[in-house]
Amino acid sequence: MTTAQGRTGRRAGPGRAPQTEIVVDGDSVQAVDGISLAAVLVGERRWSLRRNPVGGDLRGPFCGMGVCFECEVTVDGRPGVRACITKIYAGMRVETATEGEAPHDR
Repeated sequence: MTTAQGRTGRRAGPGRAPQTEIVVDGDSVQAVDGISLAAVLVGERRWSLRRNPVGGDLRGPFCGMGVCFECEVTVDGRPGVRACITKIYAGMRVETATEGEAPHDR
């Protein structure tokens, strides 16, 4: 029986992919090493990732290939990162912009 070791140092057994830990809005999240950030967020049931700058409506992944910009989040302090074309890595810190009210709700 062979095992592999992921970047986080966890051992992966047969049938289990190496896991990576990232932080999303302050919460620790375990995910399969190397998958897209959008896949991780949707897997965590976080469909709303940002607010539309004009109307304030919640937005989330749509095209899944980096064209629509609906999945932009802040990664390690850098805003405007498209989650659908960004692979996760150990220690990644992600912030979504879904808190607060929309401008038209005021």
